Amino acid sequence: MARRLFVLLPPSESKRDGGSRSRKVGAFDGLLEAPRREVVAALASLLERGDSRTIEKTLRVHGALLERAIEATHAIVERREQFLAAWQRYSGVVWTHLDPHTLSVEQRRRILVPSGLLGVTTAQDPVCDYRLKMNVSLFPLGGLATFWRPRITPALLQHFRGATVVNLLPREHASALDLAGLGAHCDVVNVSFVTEGATVIAGHEAKSVKGVFARQVLLDGLNSLDSFEWHGWSVQPPGDGGGPSAAGLTPREIVVEFAGEE
Repeated sequence: MARRLFVLLPPSESKRDGGSRSRKVGAFDGLLEAPRREVVAALASLLERGDSRTIEKTLRVHGALLERAIEATHAIVERREQFLAAWQRYSGVVWTHLDPHTLSVEQRRRILVPSGLLGVTTAQDPVCDYRLKMNVSLFPLGGLATFWRPRITPALLQHFRGATVVNLLPREHASALDLAGLGAHCDVVNVSFVTEGATVIAGHEAKSVKGVFARQVLLDGLNSLDSFEWHGWSVQPPGDGGGPSAAGLTPREIVVEFAGEE
């Protein structure tokens, strides 16, 4: 019997606004209800007691985007926020290239998304408009990645135990998970995106291929990745840095390399 397969993806800073006041139950609502309340209480304190510089520094945005972020935070604190499914809310490069509206509900439920506000959700769970990065410090909780780590990891273990988990998280979000602890109970596969010569790529191009790669994993599984190619990107064979083995065994590492478009 094949292992269940999940994909860890980051949220996007770009988000669609709007939604519905009514919301469906999310996969982690029960497990993470208490720490989520702590985060909302800390945001309420920030709005009430923080000066404009502290609020701007915490929300990490400026100008018109800061105005939207402050209004969204007020809506969360006052419990008048609107909800969209995470796959509808997140509109950044990774999510655009994932093309989630063409995935099934079951496939979207196998996408797990860590976030500073909610800890973790599936791509099918309801998410409000918000601005709260995982690598900020929020008084009195401290660094959010450190705050969430002992809370997210046990919740994910209940979700992941015995499964294969493909980790596509950047460092900011991966630091909120105990990946070694998860690896003791499930098969964690870490994926890196590099240039020829093993220099890690960041920015738009790495985000684009990450979305395309996640989509192929969800649709066709890890064993399909031997043939993964997209705009000059391809999975390195096992002997050159780790990819799916000929026997179909799940590796611990997959390296996706950009060698340039022909």
